[in-house]
Amino acid sequence: MAIDLKNLSPKELEMLIANASAQLGNARSELIKSTRQKIEALLHSNGLTIDEVYPTRGKKGAASVGKSGSAAPKYRNPEDPSVTWSGRGREPEWFKKALKRRGVTKESLLIGGGAPAPAKKRSGPVKKVARKVAKRVPRKTK
Repeated sequence: MAIDLKNLSPKELEMLIANASAQLGNARSELIKSTRQKIEALLHSNGLTIDEVYPTRGKKGAASVGKSGSAAPKYRNPEDPSVTWSGRGREPEWFKKALKRRGVTKESLLIGGGAPAPAKKRSGPVKKVARKVAKRVPRKTK
């Protein structure tokens, strides 16, 4: 049953596609139905149930395998100890602000972790460092 697609109008092609899609859906449904019947017959002949063969099927245990839940907090806000962060995802604003302060490191914000790093002390006035400027060399024209 070969159909010459080149001789069909666009409307006839759309109808053909719609009919083929419907037929494909029906064929798939029948395949699933017959496969289920074969599986049920095989289980029945061996005296088994689907839950015995697949013990975690449809239960919470199967859904949680490979998925991670919420992580334990890793960092604590020094200004408000009730605010914590697990270290996953975007850094919270309080974490970013804390790191900008002098002497605060990631390690010092760890829960039950590191001591604050000692602040660096400057001795004497701040010196300005002269920037070196490269000399411009004029281009040679040909």
